[in-house]
Amino acid sequence: MNKAELANVLAEKVGLSKKQAEEVLEVFTSTITSTLKAGGEVTLTGFGAFSAKHRAARMGVNPQNPTEKIQIPAVIVPKFKAGKALKDALKS
Repeated sequence: MNKAELANVLAEKVGLSKKQAEEVLEVFTSTITSTLKAGGEVTLTGFGAFSAKHRAARMGVNPQNPTEKIQIPAVIVPKFKAGKALKDALKS
């Protein structure tokens, strides 16, 4: 399911117009993104938690020349931890 399909499902289930559902999704994703950029965490009880994790710098191997070592810089990556209700729903 892509973003447009999700907006259609939201519009049908909640009774919003397609445009309003798309705006809700856009605000939702931008709010999560800005919160993670600021170093915060977004927790949706039962669904899961979005957070940002620091990945340390490390040495890697150039795939085109395996004998050559390259430095991979430190980076901040998004992380999602599924909640108990989501895990249980997928188990059954």
